[in-house]
Order: sequence, then structure tokens, then C-alpha cells
Amino acid sequence: MSSNRSSFTGKIGFVLAAAGSAVGLGNIWRFPYLAAKYGGGIFLLVYIALSLTFGFSLMVAEIAIGRKTQLSPMGAFRALDKRFAFVGVLGAIVPSIILPYYSVIGGWVMKYAYGFITGDAFNMAQDSYFGGFIGQTWEPLVWFALFIGITAIIVLFGVEKGIEKVSKVMMPVLVVLILFIAIFTLCTVDGALDGLIYYIKPDFSKFSIMTVVAAMGQLFYSMSLAMGIMITFGSYMKKDISIEKSTKQIEIFDTGIAFLAGLMIIPAVYAFSGGDPEALGKGPSLMFGALPKIFANMPAGTVIGVVFFVMVFLAALTSSISLMETVVSTIQDKFGIGRKASCFIVLGISIAFGVPSSLGYSAWGGVKILGLQILDFFDFASNNILMPIVAFLTCIFVGYILKPKAITDEVELEGNRLKHKKTFNIMIKYVAPLCILIILISSVLDVFGIVKI
Repeated sequence: MSSNRSSFTGKIGFVLAAAGSAVGLGNIWRFPYLAAKYGGGIFLLVYIALSLTFGFSLMVAEIAIGRKTQLSPMGAFRALDKRFAFVGVLGAIVPSIILPYYSVIGGWVMKYAYGFITGDAFNMAQDSYFGGFIGQTWEPLVWFALFIGITAIIVLFGVEKGIEKVSKVMMPVLVVLILFIAIFTLCTVDGALDGLIYYIKPDFSKFSIMTVVAAMGQLFYSMSLAMGIMITFGSYMKKDISIEKSTKQIEIFDTGIAFLAGLMIIPAVYAFSGGDPEALGKGPSLMFGALPKIFANMPAGTVIGVVFFVMVFLAALTSSISLMETVVSTIQDKFGIGRKASCFIVLGISIAFGVPSSLGYSAWGGVKILGLQILDFFDFASNNILMPIVAFLTCIFVGYILKPKAITDEVELEGNRLKHKKTFNIMIKYVAPLCILIILISSVLDVFGIVKI
């Protein structure tokens, strides 16, 4: 490790930054959508069970790899075993693919936050507004550039002065805003309590193997697993901080935010749709299409809309910061260049790949890859193919090449103890690889229309 490598000042900074990475757009709209689709309470129970076993083991392994090597993903795997250096390369590619299209969506969020702040809420509630906005050529590009620019500025300041400082402010604010909207909705919107029951009451008739597959897929997306982020953040983690306790706190934070997001969105959508479950199955358009209508028809809806989209912007920004930091760190470690130059390189690459993702809904709308629009293809390739592959290879590497003991020894430094060592060993060697293969196969079958997830 280089003596001047950045680090988090302490446990709180690490946990909030890692939680900030985990908490993003996936928690705000993807978790509520999947929870509604797969039985509400039963999906939540499956997700929590997987988080405490599958997710816990993989996150511990990734953080420990980062702290043990003090390197970003590409360098970390090479340092541990040159034969598996390619896993680090794949891990570095994932955030490089995600960051550009994620920032395009972040720009959409900024546009809606600005629109509500400037009094354009009524127009934004119209059916044609969202499609008309992303169907333009230049305005979405401007918002995308603004979002990725803010991300780059924060990352430019480094780990302690940039990422840690911003996360310490953003994450508590995010929790307060979500709680405020959830409580306000439940107390003021007629029918919201019925929506609450729909959300938290398990519907066992909807339980199937696809419930488990969907929950596992969400876990990857939500907890920033298999995209190099946790390895990178682990490399900035001090040796006296407990990896096990930090992982548990990140999981609690991430799952809590996801649950509260469902509490904030599902009762309101349920109430205003008259209990129509189809209204909850709109995926991304749930946030940009259905929710503005809800805000337009609820008491103090404009104010609530402003608060909501500012909150979503903060959530999206914390995740984009982590994605960019992972790529910047990789470039620094690989080529030995400074943070400023690395930031500008990543910014340039992100703009180059983000522009096609944005234009895929307008000028390049006729361009399809595997039948998917450009942004959707990048999302599928990263989240449904590359991430499961990286996670599977990480489990094989830790379980059978490096051996779990190397990870548990790192976790147990400075008198810390891994209480669930046996569970970790079983999960990382047997259960997690099998689960990941199921996700990967299901994703491929889904994109070709053989099985719909």
C-alpha cells in the first residue's frame, strides 16, 4: 500500500459512504415495484433472509479483499493471484458501464426536481410529459451533463474531504425526508392505510421460485455487490474497524431505506389507483409517471413533490459518487496517475457512453441491441450478466483458490471476531455460487422471452 493512500476517518464515515453507495434509485423505485409484484410482505421476508446470508457473505468478502490488498478491484485480484486478475478487470468494467446510463437517469431526476421547484408540477403530471421530455435531443443531455459534473466535482475532492463529508450529510437527510413523506402520506391520503396493509401483509399465493430470483437480483442491485465498489471502499478502510459490524450496519441501512421507500410509494399509488395492482407494475415510469400525478392530487402535493425529487436526487448522487470513485481508484492504481487527471478521464468516458444512452430515446431511438434500447441494453449487460459473473467468480476464488480463512483472518484483525464464520464458509463456497447461477440463467431466459421475471 502506498503510504499516502486515502482512507475514511473512521467507522461512521465508512458505513455512511458504503450505505450511500448501496442506497440509490434501485431502492427508491425498484424495490417497491418488486415488492408489490411478488407479494409484499413475503418478498420482504425473502429479501431480508437473503440479505443476512447471501448478501452478508459476499459483502464481507469484497470489503476484506479491498482492505487486505489496499487496492482497487483490478489490482486487488492481481495481488492475490495473477491467474484471477481478469476478475478484477471485469469488476472494473461494471461500474464503468453503469455510471454513464445511471447519470442519464440522475439527470431526469434533476429535471423533475427543478420542475417541481419552479412550479411546473401540473404539466409534469400529464401522461405525455415524461415521454416528451426524454424524447427531446438536447435538454436531457444538458441535465445528464450537469449530474455527472456534480458527481465528478465531489469525487475530485477525494475520500475524506469529498465522499465521506457529503455522505455524512446526505444519508441522514435522506432518511428524514423518506420518513416525512411516508408519514405524511399515511396520515393525509384516503385509502393509504389499505395500501399499507397491501404492502406489509404477506401474500403466500404469490410466492414462487421467481420471488426468490427477483429478491436475489434486487440484492445485487441494491447493495452494490459485484461492481467493485465494496472492494474499493474496503481499500480505504482502517484495520481496526470491524468488517462484520460495518457490513451489518450497511445492510440494516440499505434494507431500512428500501422498506421505507415502499412505505412512501406503495400506499400512495395504491390509494390513488383504487387498489389496482397494475398501477404498481410500471417500473421506472412509476417514479416519473405515476408519482407526479399523485403529488398533483394530494394536499400540499407540490411541496411533497419537491421534497421527494430532491431526496431521490440525493440518493442517486450518493450512488453515482461511489461508481465514479471505483473507476477513478482503478485508474489511479493501474496507471499511477493523480486523482485530478483520473477524474477527468472518467468524466470524459462517462460522457462518451452517456450520450448514446440518452439519445436512445430520441435521435437514436431506432437503434436496438438484442431488441433493447441503448440504455436498457447497458443496464441488462451490467446488472444481469456481468455482475452475476463477477460475483460467481469471486465466490469461486474466495472459496477454493484464496480459501475462506484468508478472508476470515482479515476480518478478525485487531481483536475483532467473525461470529458467523461457519455460515460465511458455507455461503461463500456452496450456497452463494448456486444462487448466482440461478440469477444468471434466469436473466438470460428473461431477455429472450423464455421466462419473464
